[in-house]
Amino acid sequence: MNQIIYRIFAITIGLLGLMAAHAQPAWPTKPVRVIVAGGAGSGTDLTARIFADAFSKSFGQPFVIDNKVGANGLIATDALMKSPGDGYSILVTYAAAHVINPLIMEKAPFNPTKDFAPVVQIGSGGNLLMVHPSVPVKNLQELLAYIRSQPANSLSYGSWGDGSGGHLTMEALLQKAGNLKMQHVPYKTTSTLVTDLVGGHVKIAFTAIANGIPMAQSGKLRALAVSGPNRVPQLPEVRTMTEQGIPFEMASWYAIVAPLGTPPAVVDRLNKEANRLMAAPDMAEQMLKIGFSAFPANTPQQFQQSIERDSGEWSTIARAAGIKLPSN
Repeated sequence: MNQIIYRIFAITIGLLGLMAAHAQPAWPTKPVRVIVAGGAGSGTDLTARIFADAFSKSFGQPFVIDNKVGANGLIATDALMKSPGDGYSILVTYAAAHVINPLIMEKAPFNPTKDFAPVVQIGSGGNLLMVHPSVPVKNLQELLAYIRSQPANSLSYGSWGDGSGGHLTMEALLQKAGNLKMQHVPYKTTSTLVTDLVGGHVKIAFTAIANGIPMAQSGKLRALAVSGPNRVPQLPEVRTMTEQGIPFEMASWYAIVAPLGTPPAVVDRLNKEANRLMAAPDMAEQMLKIGFSAFPANTPQQFQQSIERDSGEWSTIARAAGIKLPSN
């Protein structure tokens, strides 16, 4: 009899636990704010809108875009950090904003490995090294020879901000090519950088792939190399830096992160859905247009490990270039 009572008790406890799990509040029950570290038309914005639209359909609630422009993504990051960790605010950001910013500021406003709930890495790719057609070079080694032929710091290059991926990638290139010296011209956005590059106001720059592809295809700019481990599918003739004798395997990426304290179940649902979407052929086609060359599936834990690894490698580049920005 006691054995029967014990079994009934155990089954009851198990059923109560199952009921409690199912009784947890559903998510989402209202719109989700999608903070975007970039302006309209940027690669970050295009990525955010693709996923916001897909998430809205998958989860049955609007995922509403909120562009926060400026300070190489710092304004958007700050907006996320001030948001509650209730699952109703997420940030779509990029490697330079999330990893490089805290490495180069005198007083880091956040720690990328401790102050957020990593959700998922979105894609893997690089940046395009581009020149105005008036620059008399057709590949990376010819550009380096051209830079060497000019007095130190007499040439300039652009990027989409101090400490941006374009800034540090160019500094890494100059370091690896024998500590060449050029003047850095920072812009607020990739779009304004590309506009001035096409106009010849600045003639050399790394650009985000999404912005650079149409300029290269139209002949308005010339693509010399791609950073990262893979070529760009839309520009298959443009070789990587490594293929042209300057080893550089650091990949750029976009990502979704959430405020610290966001329920793990929410993070897990977003992660699984994002990975499912990236594996779908129609989504892959859209992401390829933005400039990704690979779509590594990753758990939040694996993405956290990538952040830690990238922090170490970019820190080495920033220190060698002496890049340090004052905190506002």
